[in-house]
Amino acid sequence: MSAWSRLSRRMWHQIEPLHAVLYFAPEAFAEAAALGYDVESRWPSYFAYRTAPLGRAGTHLATAAYHSFSPRTVGEHVPGVWQTASPEQVLRARLVAIDRVCRGLLGDRLDGPELAEAAGLARRAAESVTVAGRPFAAANLDLPWPDEPHLVLWQAATVLREHRGDGHVAALLTAGLDPCESLVSFAAIGAAPPENFAGRGWSGQEWAEAAERLAARGLLDAAGQATERGRALRDQVERLTDELAAQPWQRLGEERAQRLAGLCAPLLGAVFGAGLLPMTSTLGITTVKAPD
Repeated sequence: MSAWSRLSRRMWHQIEPLHAVLYFAPEAFAEAAALGYDVESRWPSYFAYRTAPLGRAGTHLATAAYHSFSPRTVGEHVPGVWQTASPEQVLRARLVAIDRVCRGLLGDRLDGPELAEAAGLARRAAESVTVAGRPFAAANLDLPWPDEPHLVLWQAATVLREHRGDGHVAALLTAGLDPCESLVSFAAIGAAPPENFAGRGWSGQEWAEAAERLAARGLLDAAGQATERGRALRDQVERLTDELAAQPWQRLGEERAQRLAGLCAPLLGAVFGAGLLPMTSTLGITTVKAPD
């Protein structure tokens, strides 16, 4: 594992939680509800907020970009979310939501020079990415930059997170894992319990059939756990993901990347301290650990 790949994974642990508050914070649900979305579950606002940079996307485009969600689940929300609010309205609402979240977490510290410096470094990294084959990263990079440093930081974190996520899809496809197999194989290494993936919309039969296909390849054992080959393949996926996500950190440089991580620490700590994120996520961020 190269030094840049190790840095890439460490920075993922810093960036991912900053982006992900959009899908869990009460302020984000409140803004979605004000637009008219049902917030009894998190999925209507999730699909609206995350898909909005793609414009008035249809089911096929959204399914392709999301990859691990069943087409059936994507179709339940997209393009229907645009009947409630336009992508432009959703994009405005998500910035209002993040503004409210950050002000609640940091208060007067939002005006400090450290956050402005972090925003500048994060934006520099985000603007350096190559977007070929990365629809979510490209769509977010096309958005105008906000003025306030905390919103610039969040938007840059979103570009960088989606850049990594798009690359992760490429790594899964390279490993020969289809969308459902990607989740089954991930659960099989203990990244998260299988029930945590229920929101992705695959039926019990589809999950079982994916497990059978993986077992036929020697990737799962009779108990549905990853074999040595299965763990090696998932490790290969994560390592390739790290390599594909390394570019912005190479261009920013290790010293500036480490500086960015340090500057983000107060906001990151506030996010975790407020309990805004679930303890066990389907990203496996506590399982795919940052290397020493």
